[in-house]
Parts: sequence; structure tokens; C-alpha cells
Amino acid sequence: MDIFERIKNNRGPLGQHAKESHGYFTFPKLEGDISNRMQFRGKDVLVWSINNYLGLANHPEVRKVDADAAKEWGMGYPMGARMMSGQTKYHEKLEAELADFMQKEDAFLLNFGYQGCQSAIEALVTRNDVIVYDSESHACMVDGVRLHQGKRFVFQHNDMESFEKQLKRAAVLTEKSGGGILVVTEGVFGMAGDQGKLAEIVKFKKEYGFRLFVDDAHGFGTIGENGRGAGDFQGVHDEIDVYFGTFAKAMATIGAFVAGDEHVIEYLRYNMRSQTFAKSLPMPIVIGALKRLEMMRTDSTHKDKLWKIASSLQNGLTEAGFNIGYTNSCVTPVFLSGGLGEATNLTLDLRENHGIFCSIVVYPVVPKDVIMLRLIPTAVHTLEDVKYTIETFSKVKAKLENGEYVSEKIASWS
Repeated sequence: MDIFERIKNNRGPLGQHAKESHGYFTFPKLEGDISNRMQFRGKDVLVWSINNYLGLANHPEVRKVDADAAKEWGMGYPMGARMMSGQTKYHEKLEAELADFMQKEDAFLLNFGYQGCQSAIEALVTRNDVIVYDSESHACMVDGVRLHQGKRFVFQHNDMESFEKQLKRAAVLTEKSGGGILVVTEGVFGMAGDQGKLAEIVKFKKEYGFRLFVDDAHGFGTIGENGRGAGDFQGVHDEIDVYFGTFAKAMATIGAFVAGDEHVIEYLRYNMRSQTFAKSLPMPIVIGALKRLEMMRTDSTHKDKLWKIASSLQNGLTEAGFNIGYTNSCVTPVFLSGGLGEATNLTLDLRENHGIFCSIVVYPVVPKDVIMLRLIPTAVHTLEDVKYTIETFSKVKAKLENGEYVSEKIASWS
């Protein structure tokens, strides 16, 4: 069969709805200054869908540093991959400060979170090694696992009985192959908001001798001392062998890093294909990240404001009878029951009639007949935003339960 003919007939689980959803439910355009309120299709909306935890995206000090760096350096410098011609003292300075902040021996700056996480996992293992990973790991982690040429075993999400079962399988194989075991999980799971059970996972290290890789994209900057992440929050930061953090969430910019023992990070520096063969991060991004990191480590008010909003939102939703799952982070899911038609009608009502914009998550990301509204609180939200959102959610929940959103088709929005 012709490849393109197959694509034409099978657009994928999400792509099959592209014609009806594109531009509204998928690929929507939020415009205006990044904040708690933005514009969507010409209307002012209260936004709960921006990864700007600490509110730094439009902080005046951050904006000034970004602008000054862009004026001084432009977006081109440095040119080339870091190994060849893209190294600067500022890239090295950022790595040193990240290592110091994370209390690790060394850190390696990465261009992007997705490719960086994927590439780091792939670089750490050989075909003789076995990867054991959580079933709800982010797509970038799963793709990194898929690149692995050896065996891989998945354990049920945060289930320690399932985890040990897979460890035992891995141990049998590595005893024969002479390889090792890499355990891969998240510090904070970005959809449901629950933390990975790091404190329980590390209890198995002595018996099985594995190394632990933690993707803490949503934990970095939001939990732990000064935002040092989930491992610090759970008291097992030292047991994380390779810590991955991204700038795209709390720091509201582009880039990422890995931190760990010096010889491990040096190995990654020379063996991560996504970095060896990619252009160095532009100087304004690096200078801007230095400023953001400085604010994270010296000014706790942003994190305090974030948690004031997150706690008020989560406590208020729970008191109002909503199911927010097992979140113990800032990520706030709201679980409802219904199909795709109901989900889109509910979302249309929220956006058009109540001025609330939040992410809608449906199958295959969550089980069939589950609607998840995913809220990301930030330091720039207000308690009035929280109060209005909970009141509005109560109204649309009642309409959902009364069958007012029932439809066999995706809601028409054009």
C-alpha cells in the first residue's frame, strides 16, 4: 500500500477529528500578553492553560533582561553546535549555576525538553541494559525508551508491586547479559498532577542495583526547597542519579538540563545525539535563563503566590464536590464523565459564555467516557479568578449531568 494513501485513510486517534476541531479545540490561538487573562478569538478569557507557574513570562525584570540580551547578541550568536563552535562562557555559567542549585556535581544544558529527555535516556543505555519505566511517563520519555535497542519493561503507574515485578524480570535478563537497569519515572506527572513515588522507588535500589532517571519538568521550580523538585520534596534528592528539568514550565522559556555525577554528565555531553548535532541555544535564551534561575533561588514570593492560588483552587474544587484525582502538585485536573461530543460542548460553553479557557483532555490520553479539564495555576492568578472558576465549573457540571451537552458529534464552533 502507498504510504500516503494509508495516511489519507487513517489520520490517527486525534488527527481524525482535525477538520472539526482545528483552530478551536486543537491549535487554538491565545493572543496578548502572557498572563491570567488573554484574548481568544477576539474575546477576553481567563486562562488556565499556560505553563507560566511562577509568573515570570512577563515579569518586568525578566522582560528587560531578555530584551537587552537580544539587542546585544541577536538571536544568531553563537552559531553552530556547542561541540564545534557554539560554546560560550555564559553557557558554562548557566550549567555551573544549575549544578549548584540542584546540589549535583555537574549539569548539561539542553536545547529543548522533549528532544533532550528522549536523547538522554537513549544515550544512557546499551543493548545489554534493561529499562523499567512508569506506564504514565511523558511521551518524550516513552520515545527515549523506544530508541533503546535492548529490553524494556513497563510497570503500572505508581504501583510498587508491579514495579518490583518488572525489576525482577529485568534482573534475570541483566544477570545473563552483564548489563544494568535504568528506572525511568517522573517527579510530577504532568496530566494528573500526582508525584512519582520516588521515596518508595529508591528503597529497591540496594537490592536491584538500578540507576534512577527522573523527568521533573513540572516539579522543577514549583516544589521542594526553592523549587529544587520532587526528589527534594520527598527527601530523596540525593538518590536521583540523573535529574532532568525543563525551562518551559516554571521558568517560562525554552531549554532544559540534566544534572548528576560529573562523569555521567560528561558522558552525556559527548554522547547525546540531539545536542551533538544541533545548534547551540541562542545567547538571549541563555542570559534570560540565568536571570530566571537567579529569581527562583533568591525570591520565594513567586513560588509562595503560586501555591496560594493552587491550594485555594484545589481545596475549593474538592469542597464543591469535584474529583481532582490524586494531585499533590500544582497541576490541577478535574475529572468528569462524558464522551467527545459532551466534552466539546462543555468546553464551548466555558469559552464562549463564561470566558474561561482551560485545556480539554479526552481519549486516548484518558480512558473513554472520561473528560479531564486540566488547570495550570500560576503566580499571576488571583483568588477572584479561583472563586469565579469554581462557581462556573459548578454550573457546567450541573448542565453536563442534566444531559444538556449530549451530542454524537464534536461541537460546531465556526
